[in-house]
Amino acid sequence: MRRRDFLRSSAAVAMAPELLATELAQAAGPSSPAASCCLTYASPADAARSPREELAYVTVTCVGIDSQRPDYLATIDVNPQSPSYAQIVHRLNMPKAGDELHHFGWNACSSCHGDSTRSRRYLVLPGLRSSRIQIADVADPRAPRLHKVIESSDIIASTNLTAPHTVHCLPSGQVMLSMLGDSRGNAPGGFLLLDDKFDVAGRWEHTPGEIRFNYDFWYQPRQNVMVSSEWAAPNTVNPGFNLEDVKNGKYGSRLYFWDWKKREIVQQIELGDQGRIPLEIRFHHNPTSTHGFVGAALSSVIWHYHKPQDQWQAEKVIEVEPIEHAGWPFPVPGLITDLVLSLDDRWLYFANWLHGDLRQYDVSDPSRPRLAGQVWLGGVLGKGEKVGGRLLAGGPQMLQLSLDGKRLYVTNSLYSSWDDQFYPQIAKHGSYLLQLDCDTRSGGLAVNEKFFVDFGKEPGGPARAHEIRFPGGDSTSDIWV
Repeated sequence: MRRRDFLRSSAAVAMAPELLATELAQAAGPSSPAASCCLTYASPADAARSPREELAYVTVTCVGIDSQRPDYLATIDVNPQSPSYAQIVHRLNMPKAGDELHHFGWNACSSCHGDSTRSRRYLVLPGLRSSRIQIADVADPRAPRLHKVIESSDIIASTNLTAPHTVHCLPSGQVMLSMLGDSRGNAPGGFLLLDDKFDVAGRWEHTPGEIRFNYDFWYQPRQNVMVSSEWAAPNTVNPGFNLEDVKNGKYGSRLYFWDWKKREIVQQIELGDQGRIPLEIRFHHNPTSTHGFVGAALSSVIWHYHKPQDQWQAEKVIEVEPIEHAGWPFPVPGLITDLVLSLDDRWLYFANWLHGDLRQYDVSDPSRPRLAGQVWLGGVLGKGEKVGGRLLAGGPQMLQLSLDGKRLYVTNSLYSSWDDQFYPQIAKHGSYLLQLDCDTRSGGLAVNEKFFVDFGKEPGGPARAHEIRFPGGDSTSDIWV
């Protein structure tokens, strides 16, 4: 080894203990807690063969319930052989109240695979309301600790951006976040970059202002593309949902296709009335694929986007019909709020937050999905079944799928002000975390009656649980280059 490389490696080990954690994980073997942290994978198939998840991290917010109580990151034991199975084993409190922890992600994922200086050690925890970004160190996977706080004032001063949402790591070691608003909470927002020390590095896009609204994104380097979607400005969504805002054009209905290298928009697709509020984007995990899905929440439509020739196209492939229901002035939409795609790109899952059902589709042919499984978990229609002898408050919302595709985890909180509007019982009784068993041969879903995490019985009182991630990665964390 050359002297410069040796010094760099030595400094990296001294300054970045994640390298040691990675070595310990490799030496410990799959049964050790250390083995489930820090890993990245050469391919989706490699990830699917990795050890089963033993812990889960869940963002938990107290916004709208207790203004004095800070949000926290809950660590949950998901190992069925453990005496603390389906229990919260650690809570990492945020320094201040009012964050509304929502989506979160890793500092490194499989886009960094092969780079010995990068490992999946730090969780990036944005506050959607506060615009603060907390960094958690999971060197001890069972007991994360606070590593750093990036104040909103620093972000605004450098980028004029607020309301961080989706987090993706980049092959460069940087972290990228979609931002919903500007310093005043207005659209269009943009994209924030953090460097590998979690300092603000500026904005990602070269030409800000071309998007109307911002929300989720996914990049596919081999296709030189990033796809982003639209929700609305923070000032629109924060007070709650108002149908008049939709009529007045304050919610999105477009997909944006970006040149990944040039960092500029090359194509837009207007989805129209059947594409209102396109939220979560799920590209195929196969890095050579041009296929992906996006769920239009209000229209309750799954769109399949792809690039058969020179231009990107989008087609409606699933539509959930609205249902007349007593007490509602209009037919109740399904409200598709989250979706997840298995690592083999065969199974698509999505949640209808208002109807209350969670669905599994075989999307082997992405243009012709086949319904393969469905369960009812709460919802306004009254079809929800009891789990562990308890009726479920709210409807299924955030989803996360194990790397092997056999276990689907689900929580029920969407956003505090929207929860209070449609499911006020969540604030009174707290959220849940459930786990469903997935038939990955012929299809089918079954609730695991032994797994019920009740966030209504938290030491500080009820709380809202949102997104889920695992120390070894999950089906929405990793992108392959």
